[in-house]
Amino acid sequence: MTARVDKIVTQGTFSLDGGTWEVDNNVWLIGDDDEVLVIDAAHDAAAIAAAVGNRRVVAILCTHGHDDHIDAAPDLAVRTGARILLHPADAPLWGMKHRDRLPDADLVDGESITVAGVDGTVLHTPGHSQGAVCVYFPDLGDAGVVFSGDTLFAGGPGATGRSFSDFPTIIDSISRRLLTLPPATVVHTGHGDDTTIGDEAPHLEDWIARGH
Repeated sequence: MTARVDKIVTQGTFSLDGGTWEVDNNVWLIGDDDEVLVIDAAHDAAAIAAAVGNRRVVAILCTHGHDDHIDAAPDLAVRTGARILLHPADAPLWGMKHRDRLPDADLVDGESITVAGVDGTVLHTPGHSQGAVCVYFPDLGDAGVVFSGDTLFAGGPGATGRSFSDFPTIIDSISRRLLTLPPATVVHTGHGDDTTIGDEAPHLEDWIARGH
């Protein structure tokens, strides 16, 4: 059975450094009719669980620790019995939202994650946050896909104007870890529309010049 990618969009808020903003988040489900990997359990555990259905959740993978990407993770873990995975460098951000529940395992750069017969590789891509990761599935879809969280969007890097973020670091992550992927690779982002590596790569110098 061929693995597929499904997306649901959930609504909620993002809070950091004393501000709160309304946001729509992309929640990604990779799998087949039997099992699924959830990337970024945002805002609405019930809606995510409904999209999962009766499938086994192999893991709940958090691309980073901002509250809008992790707020529904503990509830979804209870509903599904799945482990929550987060890079340890984002433990401080996780702790701002969930004081009584830790992630179940650390994400490690280069780690392999398999679901529905396809293998993904964890890429540590700090900058938007210190523990931000992307997950690259070269054999998913027609030309491979990368789930970029808030590291890379259609139009440029994720925001770096708040605590735990750094613009030169995210530029280094994007240029070394993402723009080196095949140009046809589809980028599934944490918010908004998809893009491709080939569409974004030519604009790297423009991003550096504008500083965001």
